[in-house]
Amino acid sequence: MLYLGKSDIFNLVSFDELIDSIELAFRIYEQKSFQMPDRIHLHYRENTFLYMPCFTEDIIGTKVLTVFPKNTDKNVPVIQGLMLLNDVETGKPIALIDGASLTAFRTGAVGGVGIKHTAKEDCQSVGLVGAGVQGFYQLLFAAKVRDIKKIYIYDIFEDKLISFKEKLLEKLPDVEINIVNNTRELVEKSEIIITTTTSEKPVLPDDEKLLKGKHFIGIGSYKPNMREFPEALFKLLDEVYIDTDFAAEESGDLVIPLEKNWIKREQIKTFGKLLKDNDIKSDTTLFKSVGMALFDLVVANVIYSKAAEKGVGQKIIL
Repeated sequence: MLYLGKSDIFNLVSFDELIDSIELAFRIYEQKSFQMPDRIHLHYRENTFLYMPCFTEDIIGTKVLTVFPKNTDKNVPVIQGLMLLNDVETGKPIALIDGASLTAFRTGAVGGVGIKHTAKEDCQSVGLVGAGVQGFYQLLFAAKVRDIKKIYIYDIFEDKLISFKEKLLEKLPDVEINIVNNTRELVEKSEIIITTTTSEKPVLPDDEKLLKGKHFIGIGSYKPNMREFPEALFKLLDEVYIDTDFAAEESGDLVIPLEKNWIKREQIKTFGKLLKDNDIKSDTTLFKSVGMALFDLVVANVIYSKAAEKGVGQKIIL
């Protein structure tokens, strides 16, 4: 069995390969050629344990994650975990992959695919609300799929923003990166807006005029009590695109608008269907992702295949 850590993952696969892998996962999802239960959540206080098994015709895998929001106070990563891959013919464990790095990389790619297919091709500015690990990779992939000239960043923890900006400049030296004082300014100056928070109330202004014509990527809300988008946004949308069907039950950004009749269930479309039909109906768009094990499985399989081919990784004898 191979163990693959953060540096292995980042050195093995390109952004283009990851984007292709996520698009493949969306096609597999629409074809229903996989088995995957709804994501299993266990909660203790504000902490979450996630158990995410899945298999396709080619591979079996399970990701186990812990999400401890207060770890930021201890200088410990909020998300930690492991991804186990098994041979589909024998069930034999073949790889153990760092779960936090895999999650960051594949979630960034999911957001990148969302931008690629829902945002206008000439968009050159992007705003990020939530300057954490997820936000960092969202911006890297945004800059991969669009010719981004300007980035605007906001976080309620202002002390994080300087180091976040410096780290981002190392990866995107030709992009102008700006720290803003509030999300109104961020939305005004950005064509694409990405949210990666765990907020329980909207992080954007409830202003239709301000939000109109923008492209929104929602990554943060993964519980029914979490919500990043205001009522005004849903009045502007013809359709909402989601990564998985159960996103409509899992995220407060869909649960609450459905309960309050701001949108109807028939307006919610899976992203795989959008890829198939290629039919955007509105100049204001929203892609809401909660993630799924199928993403992890497809991306992990690509990483493992390349590692095995190149002789990368630490061998573990079971």
